[in-house]
Amino acid sequence: MNNSRQILIKARRQIIGDRIGNNPSMFRGEGYDFIELREYVSGDDTRHIDWNVTAKMGKPYVKVFREERELNVLTVALLGGGLHFGSQKFKIESVAEAVALIGYSAVANGDVFAHANYSETLRNEIRPAKKRFSVQQATQSVLDAEILHHRVDLNHSIKELYRRTKRRSLIVLIGDFFEIPDLRLLARKHEVVAIVVRDRAEENPEVMGFSALIDPESGAVLEGDFNEKSVKRYRERVRAHDIELFESFRKAGVRASKLYTDANAIVTLRRLFEGRV
Repeated sequence: MNNSRQILIKARRQIIGDRIGNNPSMFRGEGYDFIELREYVSGDDTRHIDWNVTAKMGKPYVKVFREERELNVLTVALLGGGLHFGSQKFKIESVAEAVALIGYSAVANGDVFAHANYSETLRNEIRPAKKRFSVQQATQSVLDAEILHHRVDLNHSIKELYRRTKRRSLIVLIGDFFEIPDLRLLARKHEVVAIVVRDRAEENPEVMGFSALIDPESGAVLEGDFNEKSVKRYRERVRAHDIELFESFRKAGVRASKLYTDANAIVTLRRLFEGRV
């Protein structure tokens, strides 16, 4: 399963391609303070158009920003056994791909990139740097991590992040989030983004009849008749959980999106971060 080379090559090509296409970073707009409004001129970033003012004035106006200091970007992989699942590819590979894309984008933009892996507690971390090698190390650390029989203690991990992360940062939490974390305190100190990595088969499983399933976190064997009724009940529970999960993100001021294993990760991430400007 260790295909870090392919993931890194693909991620780097996509980031370089975006830069050639006049999209210098997924984080453009972050690290900038709003100063004033002025009329739009050819070549301005259309994402900075203030549509309310534009509608009132009858012509386009854009927001002007003053550049601040470099941005500190911290990706956090939440590594539980549930990531060892996937119908298209394992969810852990999508986590690694997200880390690579975010890391390369940060480094290409001249920002500081760091990474941490958490399960029950902090497992390892990549120190802040502006080098592509740090992105490679971070991606490899995700793919090399033993995740079977491990579970994520989300609230403990969040408390540790709050305690250990001193400088204001953009913290990107990446995991499957089958528990609902309390991110309010962390989000008051930092800008927090959540990427919920899922496989469509775990949200909408097929009827399997009598089967034996192994819990990848505990190793326990679950036997039962996974008929249409029980599968429907499971789907409803997942749907209710995710409604509550995204509502908790909203209340904490955390931007969030799902990244499916069969999705184009760069498209998903760019949509997520572009909405921040």
